[in-house]
Amino acid sequence: MRTPDGELTGQAKLFDALTTKGTAFTHEERLNYGLLGLLPTAEKTLDQQSDHCWHEFCRRRDDLDKHIYLRALQDRNETLFYRVLRDHITETMPIVYTPTVGVACQRFSEIYRRPRGLFVSYPDRGRLAEVINNRPHRDPDVIVVTDGQRILGLGDQGIGGMGIPIGKLSLYTLIGGIDPGRTLPIVLDVGTDNVELLEDPQYLGWRHRRISDDEYYSFIDDFVAAVHEQLPNVLLQWEDFATAHALPILERYRDKLLTFNDDIQGTAAVTLGALHGASKVAGRPLSQQQVVMLGAGSAGVGVMDMVKREMMAQGLSEADALKRIWVVDVHGLLTDDRTDLSKGQRPFAQPADRVAAWGLSDAAQLADVVHHVDVGILVGLSTAAGAFTEAIVREMAGKVERPIIFPLSNPTSHAEAHPAELDHWTEGRALIATGSPFAPLQRDGAARPIAQCNNVYIFPAMGLAVTAAQATRVTDDMMRVAAATLGDASPALSDPVAPLLPSWSDVPDVALRIAHAVGRQAIADGVAPARSDDELAARIAEVRWTPEYRG
Repeated sequence: MRTPDGELTGQAKLFDALTTKGTAFTHEERLNYGLLGLLPTAEKTLDQQSDHCWHEFCRRRDDLDKHIYLRALQDRNETLFYRVLRDHITETMPIVYTPTVGVACQRFSEIYRRPRGLFVSYPDRGRLAEVINNRPHRDPDVIVVTDGQRILGLGDQGIGGMGIPIGKLSLYTLIGGIDPGRTLPIVLDVGTDNVELLEDPQYLGWRHRRISDDEYYSFIDDFVAAVHEQLPNVLLQWEDFATAHALPILERYRDKLLTFNDDIQGTAAVTLGALHGASKVAGRPLSQQQVVMLGAGSAGVGVMDMVKREMMAQGLSEADALKRIWVVDVHGLLTDDRTDLSKGQRPFAQPADRVAAWGLSDAAQLADVVHHVDVGILVGLSTAAGAFTEAIVREMAGKVERPIIFPLSNPTSHAEAHPAELDHWTEGRALIATGSPFAPLQRDGAARPIAQCNNVYIFPAMGLAVTAAQATRVTDDMMRVAAATLGDASPALSDPVAPLLPSWSDVPDVALRIAHAVGRQAIADGVAPARSDDELAARIAEVRWTPEYRG
């Protein structure tokens, strides 16, 4: 039933997660919407409801139980869910997203309660338009899609990967202010090669090995076509795809629709943002640094590509920028005589004759690069635990006053080094950011928080920017400007012992600044309608959603 104005009434109103107020419906609203007798007598405020939920949250026995509680709350009352998250952002972010979401993905079929988003299955490939048309929200601004093949550091989780788009979109709303009724999580169920899942009777996905690459790319084409036909202006964000698929998919569609890959571009932007701040603290711009990346997957290559672009923005030619970038994979330094390099890796291959002067009998490894090059920045996206050894770090620290060292691999057990080790080996001189959360360092009797290069610094702001600016593409310069704006917000610029990135409680405000900067860049790049700064600010304020009861 609906009111003459089209409002839901009765049970439909009470159980619509996007518009319900639960016990916060006033007596007058209960009369107007046919809710009299359907709720306890007491009328609560949103703040009182949030306090009650926080009390219940704190009673849960472990992080997964807390995650399940919050997801159930989201299914009941989205506004209250986001108010609880906003009121306790530092405590709830690790529960809603990493690291707890990883466990939730592994146990997705076991803890499944209610459907959310779309499950786009390969057996339904002939009816994709119908599947997309069945979406729960008619006009999404943002889609996050995964195929579940490379979930965090956990590998192939099949349909369980759906936990990532759900969690990611929660942060688009919490940080970026994207209306939760205008978001759509999607998992592409193309099978799984995880034998444990295939043999699990509780597994909810398509019980089949992953399809071949030819079938896969054809399915992706059909999926994108179905989405673009019905939702031509939606932001389509690719998430946790295997390295072999991530870059080809991005290259295939980035110039055709509003899309980006967070693992490649988001990781690169947040890393560059932290490097911006660190370089300023170190007193040496990025264009004057020698940069080493350990790890040559899609994320590592994405980071180095953005570093190269920033060096060029600071005045270097592309050739001179590439001379300052050294990439090492499991086989050693990327050099131009290697025949195993991908298209994305080849630009970062150093001339073999440049390395020949080192007189090595085998392929140059990380230690060799640090020994022969005055490395100022060392970044790890290799998942090789302990790869930044004491000997390597001490040699690096002997050449530069403020070594910049970012062990970014997830989870914590895969980190190339622990912050406490880096701090000890460099006598407290290292500028550190990590990929996983670590406890604060203890130095000189004080606790020093460690910056975590979490993509949440970038992607929610990107969503807000493209939605408000009505952008049609995500350009490289939009990502680079997002990184620069994040770097300018570094607490370390005003306090040398502060972390390189803002605290979680400050992230929503930083996201606003980034959204303004990215929106301006979209206009400058010609991918968004012309607007003055004031008009853009008004658009951002207009579309930015906050967790308040309406109506």
